[in-house]
Formats: sequence, structure tokens, C-alpha cells
Amino acid sequence: MRPDYDPLDDPPWAMQLVVRAEKSGPPGHGAVCEAAATAVVRLLTDPRAVEGEWREAVREWESRRIRKVTRRARGVRWPEAEALPGVTVEHAGAQVRAFPPGPVSDVPPQLAKLQVAGLDLAEAGEPAPPPEPPYAAIALNPDVTITTGKAAAQCGHAAQLLLRRGRRKDVAAWVEAGAPVRLARDVPWRTCVKKATVAVRDGGFTEVPSGTMTAIAWIVRK
Repeated sequence: MRPDYDPLDDPPWAMQLVVRAEKSGPPGHGAVCEAAATAVVRLLTDPRAVEGEWREAVREWESRRIRKVTRRARGVRWPEAEALPGVTVEHAGAQVRAFPPGPVSDVPPQLAKLQVAGLDLAEAGEPAPPPEPPYAAIALNPDVTITTGKAAAQCGHAAQLLLRRGRRKDVAAWVEAGAPVRLARDVPWRTCVKKATVAVRDGGFTEVPSGTMTAIAWIVRK
């Protein structure tokens, strides 16, 4: 699995992520990133993705680059998006819905009309305390400036790679706990890199140069 898409993929596929971002009381940047990562894992471990109607789409997508597209919805656009098959996560004031992957040329119209660029949110107050272990810790590279939409996608990549490549016993416990995610905000980046199980290197198609390490992840055990 490789983050973002390869222009040689024909056609490119992506998982759509939709963030509820109302004008009044928008969610915080970190909460959106954490919710997006959890939503990706919950969709990929949903029975519909493991052995049901989403299985073949997930397998096809994971054989390519694991591109994710983050969109924002407000007002009536959010319930329209929620009416489509997917998985919604509500976390610390954020709501993010992940949808089964598919060709980028065949996005449902309810999602295609949602804005992609420009989702950049501030932090909303103090972050919530970390969950009880096990949980996934994700660190974003502090030397890389990216929007909330891009960061949410990168956290989704990191969580997905951790799901697929982490130690089986630890991953199973994390998923059973609901796949909680916590951004590692107060740990030095170099320390995080030493702890990391997986690293995301960007394809370079939006916001950052190709090969940039954007996010890393590991599981915090009991």
C-alpha cells in the first residue's frame, strides 16, 4: 500500500472523507485528524469491508496507492453525505465520515459537489486527555506545513498502515477498543520517529514535495 495516487493507476482510486464543518462552532484541527484516522480504521474493519459488499472495492483500492480525499460539508450537505453508505466517527466535537473507496472519476454526486481545498481549522481549546490504552499515537511532522484537510488524510494513511502492518496482537486489541487515536502533540519529533511502527511518505501531488515524511504512528499498549 502506498499513500496518495500514482498517475499510472488507471483509473486512480480514493477513499472519500467528509468533515462536518459548520460556520458556527467548527471542530478543532486535532479532533478532526483523530476522528478521520479512527473512521478509516473502523470502515476497513467493518464487516461490510471484511466480507461484505465493500470487500472487493477495498481490495482493489489497496492494490493501488491508498489515496484519500478530504471534503467538508455544512448545513444540508452533511445529512446528504450521511445518507450514503459509510462510517461516521464523532470525537471531541468533530464529526468525520469515511466512505468505501472507488474511482475518483465516479464519486457520488452528493460528495462530488463538496469542497476539497481550503479546509484549515484552528485548535478548539485544550485537547482531550488521552484515552486508556490501547490506542494509536500519530505524530505529524512539525517541520511540514499542511492544511487540516491534508493532515486528516495523512492521519488516515498512518492509521491504515498501522492496521495492516502493526503487530497482530496489538492491532487486534486496538481495534477491539474502537480504534481510538491520539495525536502526539507534546513529544519531540525525533523521539516519535524512534517509536514509530509505520511512516507515511507523501506522493507529492498536493501541498508538499514527493517523499516528504508527513506522519508516523505506533500503538500505545496497556
